[in-house]
Amino acid sequence: MKRKMPALNALKAFEVAGSTGSFTRAAELLNVTQSAVSRQVRQLEEQLGENLLERRHHYLELTSAGRVLLRALHQSFDKIELTVRSIQQKTHSNRLHINAPPTFTNRWLMPRLGRLREKHPELELSITTRLQDSLAETSTLDCAIRFGDGEWDGLDSSLLIQERHIAVCAPSLYAREWSEGIDLNRLTLLHVLAKEDQRYLTWKHWLDAARITGVDTQGGYEFDLLDLAVRAAIDGLGITIADWHMVASELANGQLTQVLNVHVDGHQSYWLVTRPEQTLMPQLQLFSEWLQEEIWLAQRQLEPSTAAN
Repeated sequence: MKRKMPALNALKAFEVAGSTGSFTRAAELLNVTQSAVSRQVRQLEEQLGENLLERRHHYLELTSAGRVLLRALHQSFDKIELTVRSIQQKTHSNRLHINAPPTFTNRWLMPRLGRLREKHPELELSITTRLQDSLAETSTLDCAIRFGDGEWDGLDSSLLIQERHIAVCAPSLYAREWSEGIDLNRLTLLHVLAKEDQRYLTWKHWLDAARITGVDTQGGYEFDLLDLAVRAAIDGLGITIADWHMVASELANGQLTQVLNVHVDGHQSYWLVTRPEQTLMPQLQLFSEWLQEEIWLAQRQLEPSTAAN
């Protein structure tokens, strides 16, 4: 059957130019000349009878028609790439490619992988923690664990863990400071950065829940990963706010102790994120079911504490 389709080269030229916002950058990626990319996009527009790109002075801007076509091309090329990769990797049909946040991977996932191996020895994993990996933009990933509100355009998500913030410090620090009563101004507060110049508001929310006032939260140490703040707390540097799930092991083995019987439910959560077309992937189903089992086991160990009002 003959398809009434524009030339594949023209569609690819538009996809790259629309994604990069530059004919020059698209030409570099496609290894052709800038004029060739521009010409192919112009021919595509003439065939469709619609402008796809607005030519600005230093960049290209998608029109409404261009955005619709670019989204469709992303999805179509992703499916083609996934199919090609599955054919190429027939000998590794049990391998699952996962991307997850560094702290979640190090503190929650890694300690449990032994049990996954025991239950599903046939399942092989490739795990990356690079934050720039995007499930929507690269088909080299089969799934991702993401921290957020569960809304990712064009992707499916299932809730894994709701954050539960508690204050923790080293037992030695707790014994020394709390024997004379609570005074957080005597301690070094350990903060986690949301951005380079902005902290998460976890300390403020926890202090409000604990009904503690007069604490100067401007000082203290800052870290770009919760993992580093937890490490600093274990070493006795100060006190930090951490998700219970990420420090459960240290609480159990005595490396950390909880400060006051108060917790704050976080506004965001950890989610398993997948493409709609991969939902029935056998190895992904095995991994998803195992994650839910591990979360259920972890929740059974969760000790009650007072929640914020």
